[in-house]
Amino acid sequence: MKRLRIVLLVHDDLVPPERCEADHAHEPWRMEYDVLAGLRRLGHDVRVLGVCRDLLAVDELRRQWQPHVVFNLLEDVYGVIAYDHDMTACLELLGLAYTGCNPLGLAVSRDKALSKKLLTYHRIRVPKFIVCRRGRRTRRPKRLGFPLIVKPLLEDASAGISQRSVVHDDAELARRVAYVHERRDGDAIVEQFIGGRELYVGVLGNERLEVLPPWELLIEGRPPDAPLLATRKVKLDPAYQKKMGVVSRRAEDLPVELAAGLARISRRACRALQLSGYARLDFRLDAAGQPFLLEANANPQLARGEDFAESAKAAGIGYEKLLERILRLGLRWKESHEII
Repeated sequence: MKRLRIVLLVHDDLVPPERCEADHAHEPWRMEYDVLAGLRRLGHDVRVLGVCRDLLAVDELRRQWQPHVVFNLLEDVYGVIAYDHDMTACLELLGLAYTGCNPLGLAVSRDKALSKKLLTYHRIRVPKFIVCRRGRRTRRPKRLGFPLIVKPLLEDASAGISQRSVVHDDAELARRVAYVHERRDGDAIVEQFIGGRELYVGVLGNERLEVLPPWELLIEGRPPDAPLLATRKVKLDPAYQKKMGVVSRRAEDLPVELAAGLARISRRACRALQLSGYARLDFRLDAAGQPFLLEANANPQLARGEDFAESAKAAGIGYEKLLERILRLGLRWKESHEII
């Protein structure tokens, strides 16, 4: 690949240092630094742009520098996660190529209820669910039996999810929905809780999709009677991860038919939700070993050593090669969607 001028678009609180000699595994800007260092190792000219509210800075840098592509790591705009698709829409209006998912795919996959409706239409198995809107009484239909899990409708990275999110009666359900309404300031989605193995399937591509080997979340120190939950601490707290024996590794002992089925479902889901670039599909297996698609993460964590990068590595795609593949997908997306 030729030397590119690349804007690394990040949140202004996550601008990485130019150089980092010490271990940065626990730094909040870990992903941003890994991507920056990887792109520079590939020989590209990279400028970091930290943005939260000053969206005009993107256009100013475009006019001054004429970048070939924006490597988009921005996960919220104006501090609102649900606005992430607005940034990619702005990039498209400015005529800039960018990495990651397109605006429609981001918006659709962000809404857990809307995405499940689309997946159900395409006959992809998802947990039964209801949406509990703020200001309305929680009413559980008889078809929705316990145990259930209560989540914020639009948030990601397991925000608002803890062991108390799994409920076993109507009183617990009402309390947890009220917590999401009041403390998370949003609507709640109540889903059938699938208690089996948690698997992640990475996908690369726009129209032609490559499925990466399935990855699995394990919590070796979890009490036998505690539900397996990817809480925010499990995902982001190194001390808690060490204490509880949180392990993320290639899924072992999957039947050949199940592995093939996960790959097939992942491709169908990406197309149904209009995803592009790269994505991660989160699955749970029920007691009978049947996969349920929980949700799609349109722009998953890209730090070196995390699930997506490790899954790509297992498929023979090293970290720098993965970044290059993502760059190419962004450039090709622009070429195929330019207005003539």
